[in-house]
Amino acid sequence: MKQLLIISLCLLSLGVHAEVFTWQQCIDSALLNSLTMQKQGNQYASQRLQYTQSKADISPSISGSAGQSWIFGRSIGADNIYHAQNSSQTTFNLAANIVLFDGLQMKFNIDQARANMQASEANMQAIQSQIKMNISTMYLQVLLSKELLAVAENQLADTRMKLQRDSALVAINRLPAGELYTLQAQAAREELEVTQRQNNLQLSLLDLAQAIELQDITHFDIAIPSQEELAGGLLPNNEEVYQIALQSRPEIKALEYTIQAHESALKGTKSAYSPTLSAGASVGTGYYDMQGADNTTFGTQMRDNFSASVGLNLHVPIYDKMQISTRVKQQKLALENARLDLEQQKKDLRKEIDQAYYNARNASIEQSASEKAEQSTAEALRYTTQKYEAGRCSLYEYQEACNNHLQAQSTRLQAQYNYLFRLRILQYYQGVL
Repeated sequence: MKQLLIISLCLLSLGVHAEVFTWQQCIDSALLNSLTMQKQGNQYASQRLQYTQSKADISPSISGSAGQSWIFGRSIGADNIYHAQNSSQTTFNLAANIVLFDGLQMKFNIDQARANMQASEANMQAIQSQIKMNISTMYLQVLLSKELLAVAENQLADTRMKLQRDSALVAINRLPAGELYTLQAQAAREELEVTQRQNNLQLSLLDLAQAIELQDITHFDIAIPSQEELAGGLLPNNEEVYQIALQSRPEIKALEYTIQAHESALKGTKSAYSPTLSAGASVGTGYYDMQGADNTTFGTQMRDNFSASVGLNLHVPIYDKMQISTRVKQQKLALENARLDLEQQKKDLRKEIDQAYYNARNASIEQSASEKAEQSTAEALRYTTQKYEAGRCSLYEYQEACNNHLQAQSTRLQAQYNYLFRLRILQYYQGVL
């Protein structure tokens, strides 16, 4: 952690003003700019509109109309008698209709629309969770690249100090020039290692910047999380993770809501067997203008021609060429497929969690082993350095100890972040991310 802070201070001292993003800011930016999220948001909005419309379908329908017509030749007058005269008619009408009973079909339509809306919302949450997981993975990769670069730079700085010291010893003939050449070759190899790790860091930063849809990636950088944020925590049991995932994973919830939608659709289709009873009412009036006749005034006719009606309509399905029966069978098949999809998703989820658990467990074992190896190589390097400075071992032995310690440091860092990544996967299944 101190090494990473040193790198950040060096960048600031060089006048580079990086746009630093925290872990959460990277996730927020990715969610905000994700086209997939935007499309799923539109899908959810569409399903919400459909749900609102299904509830509005219960209310009565009201319509009004007005008409104007001109009749030439024989035409019917206000007295309901045909005359050989031209005439004009003005009519006004207001009608209302409401379904009193339809076998609960509208109620099942509401249930289906609500379940579809909830499934769409769950799918949106699943996309959010996947984006968070992807960004967290990339963020950890950047942190690992920074750590590996810091290790390589520290090793190079140490070699350069020894090279400077040994150059002074060669100048006074206290050290053979051959060992200086060997140390220079070591420094060149370490410079190449630093360059390669700088390139790896830039590529990992580029991947993260592109994932969060950042426009200016020239000075993009990330904030170093605290130790608490990076803490891996205890390894959870795979059975516990699976049980939590069954209750929390949005993919599971989306399929459960889809099953509910198919169940409601099946009930709605079956309700088409039931009779439908509706009621209607209308009011209307009109004005008749017969050419050559003594027409009463507009207001008088509007009052005298006013009429109102109320009626009931009963529709009983008798034979529809088996259309309802076919739709019922199709809905049953769709429901069965939805249930099979849910069972398959649960099986796949169990396999994924078991695999993630054992990967995390193995990563934990590798981390512990790598920490012991780093401690051993550090102690070996300290002992070899003392012998080398006292002239009791060769430069080759010292370089081998340095390389072993550098390799152990890199292995320990990779094992540490691999374990963190594996834990993040388990947290992903638990719905923590």
